[in-house]
Amino acid sequence: MNTPGTAASGSNGLEVGPVFDEEFGEPFGDGNGEVRGRVRSYAARRGRLSPLTRERMERLLPAHALPEGPLDPAAAFGREAPVVLEVGCGHGAAALAYAETHPDHDLVAVDVFTPALARMLAEADRRGLRNLWVHQGDAVLLLEQRIPAATLAAVHLFFPDPWPKAKHSKRRFLARHTLDLVASRLVPGGHLLVATDHPVYADHARAELAADARFTVTEGERPSWRPTDGFEAKGLEAGRTVAEFRAVLSAQPDAP
Repeated sequence: MNTPGTAASGSNGLEVGPVFDEEFGEPFGDGNGEVRGRVRSYAARRGRLSPLTRERMERLLPAHALPEGPLDPAAAFGREAPVVLEVGCGHGAAALAYAETHPDHDLVAVDVFTPALARMLAEADRRGLRNLWVHQGDAVLLLEQRIPAATLAAVHLFFPDPWPKAKHSKRRFLARHTLDLVASRLVPGGHLLVATDHPVYADHARAELAADARFTVTEGERPSWRPTDGFEAKGLEAGRTVAEFRAVLSAQPDAP
């Protein structure tokens, strides 16, 4: 059986064909950004999975994977604690740092890229983190189908794909329908953190958040716990400015 969120793999470990999510029983897409009429906000990646990546996933993922079905945090994590979702965690620098500096919280890190998740799991194991959980798949589908309303204390969106061309703007994660979804899954007073080093995406995020009366938005507050790593480091080295947004849910909306 293929790992959820990955493509079918041949005997040589090469991911081939449409990226398919066995957990939800539908493809991520055909490479054109469409998932059964829904726009996908990430680019599918296919490539050869190394023996080390496969070994890490097989050995470490079971202890950190979300249980099947709708998420019941107390049952899944064994305690009552704030739950934070990071969308597009990549290699996990921010997710690892948050889990380490907030041991009284549970952090769910979501991504579709297998090698990145394997690397994060290995580092979580090295640090002995037991409050970092992993979902390999589409964050929107996870929010739609498995995260109940008023469950999340926060949602983190750090350095998402900016899709800078106007013709690709519909593929940006921040949009009316995803803000509706995020707002419905946050607890009252919960918040959305967004960071980007791309000026086009910063303008887009600023406009989308400002237009949503459910959120009180502040700009320029960088989380002290987040390391300068990955895309942020590259952006700073290139002389780009990082835009930071904190959007606090001021009222509880109706679930979509």
